[in-house]
Amino acid sequence: MSRKYLLPLLAAIGIGAAIAAVVLGNEAPPAAPPPLPTAPAPFENYVAGTGLIEASTGNIAIGTPVSGIVDDIYVKWGDWVSAGQPLFKLDARDLSAQLQVAYAKVQDAQVNLDKAKYLLNVGEGLTSGTSITAIDLANRRFDAGIAEAALMVAKAQADQIEVDIERHTVQAPVDGRVLQINTHLGEFALSGTVSPPLMLFGADKRLYIRVDVDETDAWRVRPTAPAMAYVPGNPQLQTPLRFERIERYVVPKMSLTGASTERTDTRVLQVIYSFEHGTMPVYVGQRMNVFIQAPAVPAQTQEQDQLQRHHVTSEIE
Repeated sequence: MSRKYLLPLLAAIGIGAAIAAVVLGNEAPPAAPPPLPTAPAPFENYVAGTGLIEASTGNIAIGTPVSGIVDDIYVKWGDWVSAGQPLFKLDARDLSAQLQVAYAKVQDAQVNLDKAKYLLNVGEGLTSGTSITAIDLANRRFDAGIAEAALMVAKAQADQIEVDIERHTVQAPVDGRVLQINTHLGEFALSGTVSPPLMLFGADKRLYIRVDVDETDAWRVRPTAPAMAYVPGNPQLQTPLRFERIERYVVPKMSLTGASTERTDTRVLQVIYSFEHGTMPVYVGQRMNVFIQAPAVPAQTQEQDQLQRHHVTSEIE
């Protein structure tokens, strides 16, 4: 192809590419998905907050007082168990072997005590001063006392090993449900505080909800005021709340919603409510939108607002 035809061809290709780019750029963007439905406020004047669902017993982090290999797990996720029921067991074969030795020492100490008591009884039946001396009789009494003390020590050591073996089996502290299991057979479980906990446990027949109320609205919260909770994404799922208590210490806000206007240094008053779980599809650890009926905020005139701003500006300067 000659050069005089090549240049017009390249120009035509460039023009076509530019036209295609303009056409594609003017296409309407895909429609955004519809926003999730929001719950309407059930009260004319209210305080709104985000509530975090927790078990009525509190979310109990189950740990172990001793470290060891997980030998058996007696429960599964979602099981309801009674207080004192075993949850899981750590390997205690070394202690079981020590216990057999301790039992043998108890038996040996018992035989020595029986022997000492027999000799003491025989000595007390002899004529003092002729058949047995006073010193021999006193020694037999001392031997019996020593043997009795040795038996008590042997039994105490056996009891201690039995307690240590019992500590290898972790039991439910209260009636409740197994919410999480974060350990498996054969894993090494550490004692003390671990994150995540080996198991998470709590009663969920009646759920509690911890509501964060902004500190600027804390004065508006009344224990006797009605409150409603809604499941995010489905305002049809709602439940009335029963007031339980107010945490008397204002804490930094930990449950952030991601709103652009939200400040990370916000402090909140935590108000605890409860509701019957029933068949509502909500779970421990889930958030709910909560509305609390509250007195209206006193209206400020524009002049008062300006005076307040001027006062704050003067203090800064």
